[in-house]
Amino acid sequence: MTIETLQIPGIPQPVSRIALGTWAIGGSMWGGADDGQSIATLRQAVDQGINLIDTAPVYGLGHSESVVGKALEGIRERVVIATKVTLDWDKDGKIVRNSSPARIRAEVEDSLRRLRTDYIDLYQVHWPDPLVAIEETAAEMEKLKQEGKILAIGVSNYSLEQMEKFRSAASLATLQPPYNLFERDAENDLFAYAQQHQLVVLAYGALCRGLLSGRMQQDTTFDNDDLRSFDPKFQAPHFGHYLAAVEELKQLAHERYGKSILALAIRWVLDNGPTIALWGARRPEQLQGVNDAFGWRLTAQDMADIDAILTRHIPQPIGPEFMAPPVRKN
Repeated sequence: MTIETLQIPGIPQPVSRIALGTWAIGGSMWGGADDGQSIATLRQAVDQGINLIDTAPVYGLGHSESVVGKALEGIRERVVIATKVTLDWDKDGKIVRNSSPARIRAEVEDSLRRLRTDYIDLYQVHWPDPLVAIEETAAEMEKLKQEGKILAIGVSNYSLEQMEKFRSAASLATLQPPYNLFERDAENDLFAYAQQHQLVVLAYGALCRGLLSGRMQQDTTFDNDDLRSFDPKFQAPHFGHYLAAVEELKQLAHERYGKSILALAIRWVLDNGPTIALWGARRPEQLQGVNDAFGWRLTAQDMADIDAILTRHIPQPIGPEFMAPPVRKN
């Protein structure tokens, strides 16, 4: 199966429309990870044609980037690395937003070292920081681009208004909002804005933290250090509502296309805009089914029927707001 690709402005190499997300590879907030398995997963993803790897310093407080850097030694030229900037943490691991130019300068050097590379393909502001002018953050990112440390600039978790301010001081290539079958706020205005300004959308949480993998049951439990232990979607009674929707979506995918719900969920993201779906995996077997998302499209009737399933089971969807990191004290 041919991997679907698109072009991110500023990056010469076409990128796969499925990217490997590496939050869980960092180990924290996902119940831990095995570095050997993580490295095998990264290398297998590249061998399967997934050439966009998305990471961040805050994933495991540097650990995810270090694992990515180790895994990509010797194959760096085959891969487009996307990482992030502007989250800070103290000695106790408490995370806060910090998009000051000084923080950006310190972080880019740390990321280059951990990733074992002399440039970053896509550098993304992880969260907006209300204590620093957006234009000031953007200007510093543009300096990094002019210096050749980064090739393209993106933002994550930004509103339309924040992106407008950012674009007044820097070139912008991508935005990264949460987006999946169950979390669709990006459709309200971000997708139209992306199309208007030729921005690529990196949709994070494409499988909604595993809900759309098809592997969860009513009795599935999560350790205390797993963020799903405090995600409202995974608590009663909401968990049951979402699982009921998953069962119907499973049936639709199987009966109409002979596909898994996982393939359906990724295909839905790809069919809804200039999108790249972030697929989180930390074990090689979790990459099974990647190619099943390519080579077909959902029809208008499919889309309508999917919407009807969601409306029937989840009349009041829960957003991903619980994931937002705190703001520093002024």
